[in-house]
Amino acid sequence: MNLIILLISSASILLIAYFTYGKFVASKLKINNKNITPAHTLEDGIDYIPSKTPVVLGHHFASIAGAGPIIGPIIAIAFGWIPAVIWILVGGIFFGAVHDLTSMVASMRHDGKSIGVIIQKYIGRNGKQLFLIFSFATLILVIAVFADIIAKTFVNNPSVATASILFIILAIFFGFVNKITKNKKGAFTIASIVGVVLMYFFIYVGIQIPFALDYKVWVVLLMLYAFITSVTPVSFLLQPRDYLNSFLLYGLMVFAVIGVVIANPEIKMDNQVQINAENLGYIFPVLFVTVACGAISGFHSLVASGTTSKQVNKEEDAKMIGFGGMLIESFLAIISIGAVMVITRAEYTSRLILEGPVSLFAGGLGGIISSTGISVGLATTFVALTVSAFALTTLDTCTRLARFTFQEYFEDVDNKIGKMFAGNRYVATFIVVAFAVFLLTSGEFTTLWPIFGSANQMLAAMALLAVAVWLIKRKVNSTFVLIPMFFMFAVTLSSLFLFAVQNFNKGMYILAILAGLLFLLSIVLIYLAKKSLKKELKKPQVELKKYV
Repeated sequence: MNLIILLISSASILLIAYFTYGKFVASKLKINNKNITPAHTLEDGIDYIPSKTPVVLGHHFASIAGAGPIIGPIIAIAFGWIPAVIWILVGGIFFGAVHDLTSMVASMRHDGKSIGVIIQKYIGRNGKQLFLIFSFATLILVIAVFADIIAKTFVNNPSVATASILFIILAIFFGFVNKITKNKKGAFTIASIVGVVLMYFFIYVGIQIPFALDYKVWVVLLMLYAFITSVTPVSFLLQPRDYLNSFLLYGLMVFAVIGVVIANPEIKMDNQVQINAENLGYIFPVLFVTVACGAISGFHSLVASGTTSKQVNKEEDAKMIGFGGMLIESFLAIISIGAVMVITRAEYTSRLILEGPVSLFAGGLGGIISSTGISVGLATTFVALTVSAFALTTLDTCTRLARFTFQEYFEDVDNKIGKMFAGNRYVATFIVVAFAVFLLTSGEFTTLWPIFGSANQMLAAMALLAVAVWLIKRKVNSTFVLIPMFFMFAVTLSSLFLFAVQNFNKGMYILAILAGLLFLLSIVLIYLAKKSLKKELKKPQVELKKYV
């Protein structure tokens, strides 16, 4: 296989899918600009703010991407690059893009609320409570893990810390300029060009002026940063930072494609397919859990229905943001695989253990990008810094999402405490940060993290379940949602079962119990959904038997 052919054919498939299958899904959802978005009907200047499509796409893409489409696919190559590529393309188009767009539109049709609220309306209050508790716990785990990763990255690579701080300052300034020049023609384009140029310049500044602090100090500063981004208007820091940061990944992909075309690197990775990969397990279900964000990720539904749905200006923008954003991420996953295909399987196996997937990606892609005339050292640093920068976007977005989740849980609690938790974003965010700090200082997040892959895909299955029930009750043929939903439940339940058995046999009873509880949670939600749909059967002139 020629790497140029792989990238061009993958890009072509994804582009064609956007204009064909994306159009089909949008038509099934009856996306129409006549439907006024929550960003307008509930505009509050804090969370609900109608924004330009490139800005919302940048925020959404930066939030859902992170390091996921890099780490997952590279680990999944253990099964062979062919099955990984096939799943990324098929999964990204027919599973992930459908999951992201339907979650976003369902949220927009329900005042920008999360999937949990949609579950309450169409499946029941118990389903909502279970989903929100699970989502909240998952988000707290992600916040703790990424705070730890970022703090350690800043300690080990002070230049990354400098660049990240400068990015934040630039984002605040960009947001301010964009606000005061909102109605001036061409101002946004000029501000974007200047912002992107400065952002790339700050990478160089960071390398020249490293900023070093102690690990604990970085953790405190990161938690303070996460708190601020959660309570301030989304246009103040979160949105402009994600928008500008998205150009790091756009630039990374452009440089990668140009580098591949110029260098035309030799493919050294063999075509062998491993049914049972060492230290991972069998290709089903492990491949589909491991690739995760490159094909489908439950975390995307939290972003789509948490922050993004509150910023979409016109309903037709959702196709570009939701469906298109996922396909861009799938292409990034293809590039990640291409960066590793230039080495042999033996070298891949040994370096993956010693260096980790991010270093493997940075080294491989850095070498390819260097063919454009950039030094190998600078290219490799740029790739590594880009990945690290996106870890920070995951941290701030997760904190805001956890705040939304916490507030939505208490919306139905009719007492002073419930109203305080539901209505006060400062109190809700403080509790989110407190939970994350507690988990971080206890060190338990390192024990719980291995279960995240399965839990993340279970979120995807739950989101598809909620969307499917919503569409069925609206008398819409939901086959395009039901097929990925059933498949993801099969993957999730199989993965959780194997995870529970394996950890029980190893004596890791806490992880085994958690896996078992998540397995039961899936079964309960399926039962509640089935029960809800059966009630529809009792209504006249409704035929839903084939879905139950």
